[in-house]
Amino acid sequence: MIIKNRRCIAAFLSVLMLLLIFLLSGCKKASGDASDSGGALTWGTWGSYGGHQKFLELAKEKYPDIELEFISYTGSNRTAYSWEQMRADDIPDIFITSQIFDTDLAKERLIDLSGYPFIDDFPTSVLDQVSVDGGIYLLPVNYAMYGIFYNKTLMEEHGWEIPSDFAELKSLCEEIRGEGLIPGVIGTRLTGGPFSAVFNLAKTDWLTTVEGVQWEQDFLAGDAAAKGMWEDTMDLAEQYMDIGMFHTDKEDPSNPELILSYLGGRRSVFCTAVQTVNITELPETGDKLGMMPFISEDGSKNIYMYNPTYYFGLSSRLAEPGNEKKLEDAVKLLSLIYSKEGQAAFVDEETPCVMSTLNSTAVPEDSMISDAHEAFLDGRAFPMTYTGWEPVLADIGQAYKDWMRTENGMDKTKCIARMDELMQNYLNQSEQIYFCESTADFSLEETGRLVGEALGSQSGADAVMVPLGGFHEGGIEINSGITGKLYAGMINLDKVATICPGVDGEYAMMTMTGSEAEELAKAGFDAAGDGNPFPYLLVTQGDTELKADESYQIAFLTQGYTEETAKEYSAQVHTGSLKEFLYAWLKEQKTVSPGKNTWK
Repeated sequence: MIIKNRRCIAAFLSVLMLLLIFLLSGCKKASGDASDSGGALTWGTWGSYGGHQKFLELAKEKYPDIELEFISYTGSNRTAYSWEQMRADDIPDIFITSQIFDTDLAKERLIDLSGYPFIDDFPTSVLDQVSVDGGIYLLPVNYAMYGIFYNKTLMEEHGWEIPSDFAELKSLCEEIRGEGLIPGVIGTRLTGGPFSAVFNLAKTDWLTTVEGVQWEQDFLAGDAAAKGMWEDTMDLAEQYMDIGMFHTDKEDPSNPELILSYLGGRRSVFCTAVQTVNITELPETGDKLGMMPFISEDGSKNIYMYNPTYYFGLSSRLAEPGNEKKLEDAVKLLSLIYSKEGQAAFVDEETPCVMSTLNSTAVPEDSMISDAHEAFLDGRAFPMTYTGWEPVLADIGQAYKDWMRTENGMDKTKCIARMDELMQNYLNQSEQIYFCESTADFSLEETGRLVGEALGSQSGADAVMVPLGGFHEGGIEINSGITGKLYAGMINLDKVATICPGVDGEYAMMTMTGSEAEELAKAGFDAAGDGNPFPYLLVTQGDTELKADESYQIAFLTQGYTEETAKEYSAQVHTGSLKEFLYAWLKEQKTVSPGKNTWK
């Protein structure tokens, strides 16, 4: 086997990957560019430092001498930013992402992990999915499993069993309605919910066949149409609506609220929601929560979906001479990650829908995902549809949502036509997709100034106070500052999102004198109130110096200021999206370069 034959060559590189998770161990604080690694291993927090706290403690206990340096990113598009970093060759030593967008680029920028001993405990099916020309460059740490949630206690009380095919599901739904209950509710607050629901039905039939996989590739390239392929799936989805499985709530509550209200309140038996829950017992009634597969029409292909919570990879620079100690440390950490002890730090009672990727991990029979685990091992679990569909996913989901709600005249035939229309529009509008160009890589500070110029220009402010994010001791990060850099290349809305903070929707205006603004800029943004502030950038039009005694209107980003500052300077909060401001301003600029942009 190619993977095992490479072990002698690649084992040395394995160190790098180990490092990945130990980064989570929080042994050392860090802030700065990925290239400024010094003697420590760099790792991008991806805004998930707290989620790995258990592993951090374990790694610190096992390897207290391993030095880690954390690079904070808490922007609004983590996956897209990870690949922007990859394209710019600016990734941390430990690379983290949620999707594999570009296998050729991964092969170029990351180390081949295929020969390391820790991959021996991965199922062959997992390795086959991530293999690139026989090499392994990104490995999942675990999988979030998806199916249809149901009130297990309510089912047992009525003597209802999980249906094995659509006919049984239909009969069961008739009984459920006879009891005055809603059979199933679907989450529609995010249009990705209806999108996934319909696509998951397609995967119980043709979309996971060789023909279906080929169709998907051709459709995304503009060489195939939905018409002529999706009619049977739409017929099945319509039947799901008819039997009451796709009931929608006009208030569009969040998925957690939907489960608590409908399943917890015994209003419905089933819930189709794309999420991983952190409960197995519904709080109001004590009812048990279960998860069943998506039911195929004839019962021959009842399936679950899964999605990696993270993929990890190691920068190829770790294999360069002089980085031997880093590799050694990384191997230790990676081996710990993919050990039973390490996996327990990621998958526990608080993550009942998350499954380890390792063969050796046992799932208790009474676990919520015990059936999903068996399906995974049997090849009856498939990846969630996402990669490649990003430009049209939300709009296709909106069409499905309108159909489920009988709104805007939408029906199954129009949904199919809408799919074709959206994809062709996307493929034919490249000039509209890219509306500006960055002629050079920006540093984090230069990106912050760019954002300040855009907000100042669009809001009419005299100056803008921009927080720069970073990583502080104890895992303190902020999602209201600039943490992503703008890299050279063409700019579209996805790229704009990578440099925006994780919160958006409003900004504040405060009146202060030039000296007060300068003093606040020097003091920084003490977001945590711990006396360890994040730096502020005071951005002025044309980099002019503010006059000490003159009053100015200073704009602040969403949540980019303390309550004390808001009170002291009578903050006036205005509705307005920074992402939209950036889009409008960059479109006017046509091209942008560090220090050479126009504040109109």
